[in-house]
Amino acid sequence: MRPILTITLNPALDLSTETGALVADRKLRCTAPRLDPGGGGVNVSRAVLRLGGRSTAVVALAGATGETIAGLLAREGIDVAALAVEGLTRQSIAITERETGRQYRFILPGPDWRQEATERLFEELDRRLEAGHLVVLSGSLPPGFDPALIARLRDDLRARRADLLLDLSGPALIRTVRDHGPAPFHLIRMDGDEAEELSGRRFTTPRDLVDFGRTLLDAGVAERVVMALGKQGTAGVSAEGAFFCTAPQVEAVSMVGAGDSLMGAVAQALSGGAAFREAVRAGTAAAAAAVTTPATQLCDGALAQRLIEEVRLVDLD
Repeated sequence: MRPILTITLNPALDLSTETGALVADRKLRCTAPRLDPGGGGVNVSRAVLRLGGRSTAVVALAGATGETIAGLLAREGIDVAALAVEGLTRQSIAITERETGRQYRFILPGPDWRQEATERLFEELDRRLEAGHLVVLSGSLPPGFDPALIARLRDDLRARRADLLLDLSGPALIRTVRDHGPAPFHLIRMDGDEAEELSGRRFTTPRDLVDFGRTLLDAGVAERVVMALGKQGTAGVSAEGAFFCTAPQVEAVSMVGAGDSLMGAVAQALSGGAAFREAVRAGTAAAAAAVTTPATQLCDGALAQRLIEEVRLVDLD
């Protein structure tokens, strides 16, 4: 098994609750809140654990909310390497409206990233990394973080014979792809809407998505690209070929954590030596399992394993 290390630079203390209906200018009585540690890399580590694997979570933590996240992760049994940063780790809020079943998600900014934090990050990686590591950088970047540091991280990992798997969005994804440098990333994952923002095009079919993925490979951006197309499923593109994994039909309860569960399953499968297409197949099943759980509970490992049999893999070469 290749060791897995996740990096979360802008974690969140996820609070989820329910109320009858969202009405302006009223006090809205909510159910008792559920607290979960959150942020892309944190959730990838949590998903890996639910799928029977282990990982180390490098997490930037600040203040009382940061301490709460560290405690929640330790309670789940996840190995945490805490990076102390100044300020207060952010909170995120998910409110489900019982009358309609709609979920509203409020995402707050994190504390400003400073140069000292960058130095502590690379020092921590120096201590933790070894040849063969799979390193997952996932989630939003904190204010003040220079996306150019991602290329530096990739180059450091390549020198150590470790691989970087990226799951970014918005301006950070656009800049990282645009300024990717001479060496490709090992793997980049994105949702369909993120692919549309990056390309300036609309994607309605798996083949459209795959064609865009090929342009990223041809440009030397990544060796592997994973792109989700909502309820339809997930596309995978690599030098070995292109394919689409159709998603199992499940009853969706919450979309929170589907992408992180997918990334966790992909990393876990690759860690065990699975072929890329089988890793994406496992990721598609894990994403489907995640949407069946409320709030931020991520995928159920046993359900994800059962759903793999329902994922149909279609070659698109």
